Amino acid sequence: MSSHRYRPRLPDGELAPLPWPVALYRILNHIAWPLEEGCGRWTVFLERVIIFLGFLVFCEHNEVDFHYLIANRQDMDNLLTGMPTYLILVEMQIRCYQLAWHKDRFRGLLQRFYAEIYVKEESEPQLFARIQRQMLATRINSTVYLLALFNFLVVPIQNVIYHRREMLYKQVYPFDNTQLQYFIPLLGLNFWVGVIITSMLFGELNVMGELMMHLNARYVQLGQDLRRSARRLLEAGDGGGDLASSYRRALTHILRRNVALRDFADRVEEEFSFRIFVMFAFSAGLLCALFFKAYTSPSGNVAYIVWFLAKFMELLALGMLGSILLKTTDELGVMYYTSDWEQIVHQSEDVAENLRVMKLVTLAIELNSRPFFITGLKYFRVSLTAVLKIIQGAFSYFTFLNSMR
Repeated sequence: MSSHRYRPRLPDGELAPLPWPVALYRILNHIAWPLEEGCGRWTVFLERVIIFLGFLVFCEHNEVDFHYLIANRQDMDNLLTGMPTYLILVEMQIRCYQLAWHKDRFRGLLQRFYAEIYVKEESEPQLFARIQRQMLATRINSTVYLLALFNFLVVPIQNVIYHRREMLYKQVYPFDNTQLQYFIPLLGLNFWVGVIITSMLFGELNVMGELMMHLNARYVQLGQDLRRSARRLLEAGDGGGDLASSYRRALTHILRRNVALRDFADRVEEEFSFRIFVMFAFSAGLLCALFFKAYTSPSGNVAYIVWFLAKFMELLALGMLGSILLKTTDELGVMYYTSDWEQIVHQSEDVAENLRVMKLVTLAIELNSRPFFITGLKYFRVSLTAVLKIIQGAFSYFTFLNSMR
């Protein structure tokens, strides 16, 4: 099936270079990653069967994880030990299968991204290097998430050493799951769910980051081209009627590029808005439970400490990327206003053309009066401000739980 999974290509047909977290996401997560366009009916049918079976496995894990919480509802420490895995399981089931339902739309977004937005290293080495620096936090976060998964995978080794039969997560089954014929398959399903969840966590963050930062780079290019167009015409020194008309044509071309970028940004918003809402909705409770376990027993909860760091970094990285894009698009209106258009009008002798230029500049400023920002179903903007509010809420929940304890 992996050979049938969509592999992004550049406009010339060459395979697009994928960052290692995205490449790993493509390989590991068959639930979320789309198939190649034009796959055969049997391939599509087989994938849908696998997705359905995976959904049943997630439902089974939901039941036994929730059963553990019910069984330990009187014991706060044990309850909060099972709470993080249950919360992330529910969150990932919603996010992962919502994406699975819209795989074709996701593939279309990636196709458009690599055809129109992606910044090549060969053509724009400085912009590309800047994007890599901006994405460094998401790469580090991916490594920390893999370390968190590794901490859970130590459980089978401990089972062998100490002659135990424990699951990777805190679960209570309605039958004796320690019998070997049940234990081994169930442990394998635990491992599969962990891989799907972890790859979704760091994979989607890196995909969103790539889309946002390459889009941000295109907006930066737009501002640079806007300033260059007026400067180039003024340096040519033609004060005749062609000056204003040449500038108007250049400005019209830039505005069309601006509209195309805005349309792509709206597509990104449409694709990720619901899943971002779900992520932020679960984040405060998840951070609170993780921090509580890390605070009350740090030596016995190394996995929760690493997981807390990964979640904390994930939110900060996403908020930082959202703030970068928000700041760049917020400056676009000012860029049009300070693009030396008044010098063009001053030196041009064609009054009618000057009037058209001023109307076009006014239209450009109005179109960019509202910056672009990714939201969670229009309830909040993805920015550092929103992330800090979530962290503040998580700390408030933690203070309350700690006082009860």
